[in-house]
Amino acid sequence: MELKVLKRTDRELKLEVVGEGHTLLNLLQKELVADPDVEMGGYDIVHPLERPIRAILYVRTKGGKRPEEALLEAIERARAMDEEFIKGLEAALAAHKEKEVDEA
Repeated sequence: MELKVLKRTDRELKLEVVGEGHTLLNLLQKELVADPDVEMGGYDIVHPLERPIRAILYVRTKGGKRPEEALLEAIERARAMDEEFIKGLEAALAAHKEKEVDEA
């Protein structure tokens, strides 16, 4: 993944993201817009057939925090969600394994 800052002000951050598409950026957008200090968070895929995939990520805050701070917080929330999913998956697999042993 490559990142390039296209615009950076006290309230706005615009990044070019090369090598990542909807999978990561949609999750970040969801977390950004959940932040009450974020006025707008979104992304646009430059062209769906272009390879490597290239997107523009945009964050605008209401002024209570800097946009890079809002983005870093969104990344941390996504990371926590990932950890929660891993724990849930491990528990489900362990329960399934116990069920298989009981049925055998």
